Amino acid sequence: MTGKANLLSGMQPSASSLHLGNYLGALVNWVNMQRDFNAFYVIVDLHAITVPQDPNELRTNTRRTAAQYIAAGINPQDSALFVQSHVPAHAELAWVLNCITGFGEASRMTQFKDKSQKAGSDSASVGLFTYPILQAADILLYQPKAVPVGEDQRQHLELTRDLAERFNSRYGQTFTIPEAHISKETAKIYDLQNPTAKMSKSAADPKGLVNLMDDDSTIMKKIKSAVTDTDSSIRVDWENKPGVTNLLSIHSSISGESLASLEDRFQGAGYGVLKGEVADVVISALAPIRDRANDLMSDTAELDRLLASGAEKAREVAETTLALVYDRVGFIRAK
Repeated sequence: MTGKANLLSGMQPSASSLHLGNYLGALVNWVNMQRDFNAFYVIVDLHAITVPQDPNELRTNTRRTAAQYIAAGINPQDSALFVQSHVPAHAELAWVLNCITGFGEASRMTQFKDKSQKAGSDSASVGLFTYPILQAADILLYQPKAVPVGEDQRQHLELTRDLAERFNSRYGQTFTIPEAHISKETAKIYDLQNPTAKMSKSAADPKGLVNLMDDDSTIMKKIKSAVTDTDSSIRVDWENKPGVTNLLSIHSSISGESLASLEDRFQGAGYGVLKGEVADVVISALAPIRDRANDLMSDTAELDRLLASGAEKAREVAETTLALVYDRVGFIRAK
């Protein structure tokens, strides 16, 4: 890796396809950032098993997620693209960080509260409870100065910073304190059927979710059935016209045409015209990614080789950090 600052980000392989929100809200940014940073992009399979997973589906989805990263523009030659469980230091550092995290501190993580309320406290695992601490380990292993995060991950990054500062104070300077990297250009993409909710793989209605691996006709149907409103004017107004504004935002994020220009161009047009053009723009962007990902999935041996190479790069950095941590806390080095 070069002398650039390190950067880490990742996604769970908990679905067979990434969706348009993942692509425009994260992947596009990651592709751009790999030019300016030593980028470590991880498929967090350890996080995925905090809820029940079918083992065969998890294996397939892990490879499919990697294929979509590459197809979207992540270059395994420039970035370390790897699977979390291929780097044991993630779980090892997480245990050390567990031991300096207060129970009350971990209890305040809002994502655990939300998920455990939905699933019921008896169904929520201890792994789900300690998920943010494993996430802190994921980050701190690579000593990054910047971490691309969305608003829903801010609290977890604050915990990461607190743990790094606590460890440094207790044992001496060990971890870089990471800063949040929130790109002003990052698009927020909302559910097509419920445009006040962020597009998510846990969507109540699958029609609200545009997947990167959807075929062209499915994308067209989903966008043409997107919820709008009874007022026929096409303009940006998140409060009163979230569905229309979401469609305009998707178009702008992919085409590069400004929202103001789109408003002018669609003045007097019907919603059907807007939906048709948005669908065409989305298909033109996603079809090459889908086709390239399918090509990569046809040769899983080569895909596995790329992931193994990425894990080797990641282990070089992660094991150096872990060795320092183990020395700091007083573990005897293995001979």
